[in-house]
Amino acid sequence: MRLAIFTLLLVTGALCRSDEELREQLIDMLEDAFKVDKFSDGKFDAGVEEKAEAWLKDYNTKLAVRSGIACNLNWNYETNISNANAKKIENNQVEQAEWNRKKAQEAREWLKKKTSKFSEDTLRQFKLITMDASLRDDADVRRMSYLLSQMESIYDKGKVCRPHSEASCLPLEPDLVNLMMTSRDYDELLWAWKSWRDVTGPPIRDLYREFVVFQNKAAKENGFADMGEFWRISNFEDKNLDKIVDGLFDQVKPLYQQLHAYVRRKLINQYGEKYVSPTGPIPAHLLGNMWAQQWDLILDLLQPYPNVPSVDVTSALKKQNYTVQKMFKTAEAFFCSLGMDNMTKEFWEKSMVVKPTDGREVQCHASAEDFHNASDYRIKMCTEIDYDNLYVIHHEMGHVQYYMQYSHQPDIYRNGANAGFHEAVGDTIALSVATPEHLHKLKLLDDIGDDKELREKQDLNFLMKMALQKLAFLPFGLLIDKWRWDVFRGHTNASNYNQKWWDLRLRYQGIAPPVPRSELDFDPGAKFHVPANVPYIRYFVSFLIQFQFQRALCDAAGHTGPIHHCDIYQSTAAGEKLKKMLSLGSSRPWPDAMEVLTGQREIDPSAILEYFKPLQDFLVKENKNEIIGWEENSEDLMAGLQDDALEELKHLFEELDSE
Repeated sequence: MRLAIFTLLLVTGALCRSDEELREQLIDMLEDAFKVDKFSDGKFDAGVEEKAEAWLKDYNTKLAVRSGIACNLNWNYETNISNANAKKIENNQVEQAEWNRKKAQEAREWLKKKTSKFSEDTLRQFKLITMDASLRDDADVRRMSYLLSQMESIYDKGKVCRPHSEASCLPLEPDLVNLMMTSRDYDELLWAWKSWRDVTGPPIRDLYREFVVFQNKAAKENGFADMGEFWRISNFEDKNLDKIVDGLFDQVKPLYQQLHAYVRRKLINQYGEKYVSPTGPIPAHLLGNMWAQQWDLILDLLQPYPNVPSVDVTSALKKQNYTVQKMFKTAEAFFCSLGMDNMTKEFWEKSMVVKPTDGREVQCHASAEDFHNASDYRIKMCTEIDYDNLYVIHHEMGHVQYYMQYSHQPDIYRNGANAGFHEAVGDTIALSVATPEHLHKLKLLDDIGDDKELREKQDLNFLMKMALQKLAFLPFGLLIDKWRWDVFRGHTNASNYNQKWWDLRLRYQGIAPPVPRSELDFDPGAKFHVPANVPYIRYFVSFLIQFQFQRALCDAAGHTGPIHHCDIYQSTAAGEKLKKMLSLGSSRPWPDAMEVLTGQREIDPSAILEYFKPLQDFLVKENKNEIIGWEENSEDLMAGLQDDALEELKHLFEELDSE
């Protein structure tokens, strides 16, 4: 009977019809009838699975080599910023884009050939390979690469000079970062804040506008609505991520608003109501950070109990003569105590952990790199001897541990389960490192004994510091990509870049610029991840799931009591559970990896709310006479340009966008 059906179909020519949908249906029916494999041209090959696996093996071998080459070129540029090194990256990206396009198309052809015998793993690898957004035209690739390198160069080389003194020009790191951290002079902070935006934003603005055009062109050439959709699908396998993250933030927003009200009152005490309104947003330059993304660096103004020993151990690090090497070794020792791996020989030989003094321009923004050969891993940062840098070292080494744990996977899987997972690993470890219990073990913090009242006060000081790092960051971590997603969609364009930026800063953070801004400014460009084109929503996700991870690891370690007291140091049981998740890489959808560690399949903000519950109770009492929330009059944030000049500027940007 089956042979008769097949003969009839051949006779009628059904397999040669132009109706592709009917053709596929017929081939599927024949596949079921004969239990053989199909090619998109209607031919059959019983060995298609073996050929697919061989193709994937060859692909992953070549991808590892290519990824290593790209990493080396990027590393050379970031540790020695020059036009020559930028040109090498550009040339490589042109060739790599062509290879990516070719392999993505071949993977699509393999998916057309799929049979019921294709394993879930084989299908997943092919689908990830098709997740490509490479431009088709080599000239476009070169132009986009040039624009990116120019934006990064402007940012990396940016310096601000004090009035009438070019001899005292300050780079962002460490000089401006330290100034924002230590100064309590309103006008000096305002000068640094505005000057950094003056030297970065305006020259980046037009480059970014053109860069967005190429980004969207790349996405659309590969079947995506825009680059924002590509980011959401490729990094999180969910094009509706924007709706999900809004719902997650809504669950933590009441706690954030309590923290905001408390901080605002303390800043009024420091600077007065002339500068800080008791009902309005907080001026963006007063929070100890160039971008007001984390507020822990003004802990001296905000600590609930200033007379209780501080959990900031910067002075102890310096007093005990910690070196950069010792800080890195301290981080390595923590991971090893969990049964995880030592850093490799190449790591210690090739990492850049201090800012060079040989005149090279370098990118100081901390990062970790995997050179895709299962031995060469590096960290790049301009380390300072302080508590914040000790924390960052643990974060970056968490990336390296992730790289090492999934190094056995095919190269297409050598990535985090989703982008947020990679950011969360080191921060999860740092949640233990930051506890007074662990700092006491390191002899960086004195034990305060059995005084229950003193311990409770130290607890609140510690939780305040952690909230200023973690909770304060959440709206900032959310809004950067909300702004970019709207730019990619075309809802925000060059005529209102800055207005929309500050609308979001006000709405989500309750932060306002200390001086009026205009569309001649480009304040998003003053944040590294925008000119460097690094997706940012990963950090928002990370700052939620790290508390989920910590809660699960504390359970594995047998911890009893509040999560904020948990230190998983030396718990190999916790280490084994963490390694099991890390070793998956991206070989499974992220809910599967989440379930391996936490038993849950969704992002759950209840863990961060549980962690900060004692602080929330404290804040509610402290804020009983405060206005919770802030006025949202965004019109006051932008400069009042003359109507005719503003209209002319708007038309100019609209013309540029339409080109």
